[in-house]
Amino acid sequence: MARPNGEAILFELLRSFTTLAETLNLTRTVEQLGTTRQTVRRHMSILEEHMGGPLFELNEREYRLTTLGRSALREAQELLARGEAWLANQSSHVGGLFHLKSRQVPQVTYYLQQHPLRQVWTADAPLLQESIRSWALAGGALEHPAFQRIRPFAMVFRLHGESWLCTEVGPKSSFATWFGWEWQRSMIGRELTDLPGGTSFATLLAQPMRDVYETEGIRLDHVFTEITRVDGEAPEPVAYRRLLLGCRFPDGSFALVSIVDRTYNVVIDGVDQTEIERMSPDLLMSPDPNDVID
Repeated sequence: MARPNGEAILFELLRSFTTLAETLNLTRTVEQLGTTRQTVRRHMSILEEHMGGPLFELNEREYRLTTLGRSALREAQELLARGEAWLANQSSHVGGLFHLKSRQVPQVTYYLQQHPLRQVWTADAPLLQESIRSWALAGGALEHPAFQRIRPFAMVFRLHGESWLCTEVGPKSSFATWFGWEWQRSMIGRELTDLPGGTSFATLLAQPMRDVYETEGIRLDHVFTEITRVDGEAPEPVAYRRLLLGCRFPDGSFALVSIVDRTYNVVIDGVDQTEIERMSPDLLMSPDPNDVID
């Protein structure tokens, strides 16, 4: 059976589409891709034939995404990113769950392995256990009294368009105790790309967050990375378990809660325990459940 036109050059089609959607300018797209105007136009024609309609409107040489183009863009970006990561042997599945390793992203070392939720109950993880109990008792309602037990340890995000905005940083959260009160206070209202670590780090964070947004459930990841705590200083190793919880703001809109527990009890395929234990013991969290309440 003959393959549909365009299937063999899918990566090229995705690159042309996502780059043009970012620049909204054909000349800059051609320059970034190192190709020709005719090639980009041909790629758009092939995609539009498959998608069943125009992806862009052209008005006085200015490109704008159509409704179809906007709805197709995020999926195209994720397909391209996941495909490139797979081709570089950076993404895979271990035990059926997502695994990511990256040392190629500029200035970011990042390893992530998703784990089944049952590990929260079989591991020494009192903060994560209390977080799930509070989430269940609150029915996901952020302002429910039951949720206040773990709220000091939480970061809260709201999805705004295609960006994640930080709405709250708990004073006992890993973020606050890692970066200090200046960043804790300064992060409110800012996007993931404003986090220390920059755009590359934010891109790596966004995929699991989007996964929880789509399912409105819970996700457990183990992460090892290196992050610069102070401008001008070398990145420091940090290992942690992270729960992402699908919650609700009082108006019913989606709230994403991140609970991070810095610990040596991190298991990531391809990361040796000696590397995980490069993290300073002063950074360990794992609070006693009795300390969760102020």
